[in-house]
Amino acid sequence: MLGEPKRSRIAERREATRREILDAAWAQAREVGIASITLRDIARAVGMQPPSLYTHFDSKNAVYDAMYAEAWAEYEAHALAQLGSVPEEPRAALHLASKVFFDFAVADLARHQLMNQRTIPGFEPSAEAYAPAVRVLDHGIAFLAAHGVTERADFDIWISLLGGLIDQQLANDPGGDRFARLLGRAIDMFADAVGLSPLPEKRPTRQKAGTRK
Repeated sequence: MLGEPKRSRIAERREATRREILDAAWAQAREVGIASITLRDIARAVGMQPPSLYTHFDSKNAVYDAMYAEAWAEYEAHALAQLGSVPEEPRAALHLASKVFFDFAVADLARHQLMNQRTIPGFEPSAEAYAPAVRVLDHGIAFLAAHGVTERADFDIWISLLGGLIDQQLANDPGGDRFARLLGRAIDMFADAVGLSPLPEKRPTRQKAGTRK
């Protein structure tokens, strides 16, 4: 019993150090690019000698693995919060889900590259780190199926469409909206192709009696 608080404090300090290391890794990735981070620079940022960092992460790929898991877990929580209540119309629900993913991706180039591109030679996420991404994929497939898009090939087209627009936005107009403005049009084209009903047109506002045009 007397030893438990001590072990807890040690675990808390260790977790706090890991958090500091990961924060430094993300900061460096956003400054120099996700593939260019170094353990030496991360250690320097947290005031640690490089050999000491290996007591927390045994390689740079281990740092990437933790970052990958964190990024997908963050998106999973974000998507569940944003999509907890969706429009009844399938097309409107599809527009919302697309915008949630698009906006999250373009908000952080380094995070997007780690999550969705093979930018880092030799890095493969562990099964544990990959688990949140698998859950997001399964949830996405179920989400589209619940709104009338049941073919896996159609799901693959949808994520490819989103990925292409995201990559174009980040590559050709970072911080702008050139391709973000095309998202709604592209999703409507996809929705037309898979046979989703158009959104109901807004009814014209009636003029009050006696109101002059």
